[in-house]
Amino acid sequence: MNDKIVHALYDDDDVLLSAIKTIRSEKHHIEEVYTPFPVHGLDKAMGLEETRIAIMSFIYGCIGLSVAVLMMNYIMIEDWPQNIGGKPSFSYLENMPAFVPIMFEMTVFFAAHLMVITFYMRSRLWPFKKAENPNPLTTDDKFLVEIGIHGNVKELEKLLKKSGAIGVSVIEKPK
Repeated sequence: MNDKIVHALYDDDDVLLSAIKTIRSEKHHIEEVYTPFPVHGLDKAMGLEETRIAIMSFIYGCIGLSVAVLMMNYIMIEDWPQNIGGKPSFSYLENMPAFVPIMFEMTVFFAAHLMVITFYMRSRLWPFKKAENPNPLTTDDKFLVEIGIHGNVKELEKLLKKSGAIGVSVIEKPK
């Protein structure tokens, strides 16, 4: 396995998208792309598969709804029934219209908080984690494509320059 990678620096997002398509058509493996802002269509150009985060959000919302229903049934019906505003406290179903706002809020609360935790775990963004940005220009206005070397380096550099890269460098892969 090769311990070197190529960094190609671009200054325009449209040039970046066409360059990624060119690089992929030549069967080179793109390790990572660093951008200062989200680039529409970059995930499709890189060939990344669809995210399953929306499915997890739905599951987290269902968990929140279940917790809300069980919590309200226990607190308001079983543990300490109270006559609030003349509403009977005999069964949960008779009181459910009054509990709809609580059910909605708990659904949103669980979905939002568990999604943030899932995002941090999935992207490995832990507290006090050191930044992995290889070039500080990518936080300002430049785009960096990181490509693994699996063949002729000179040919790859020529391809990157032809695709519109303003800078190409070969560096050691960080450990």
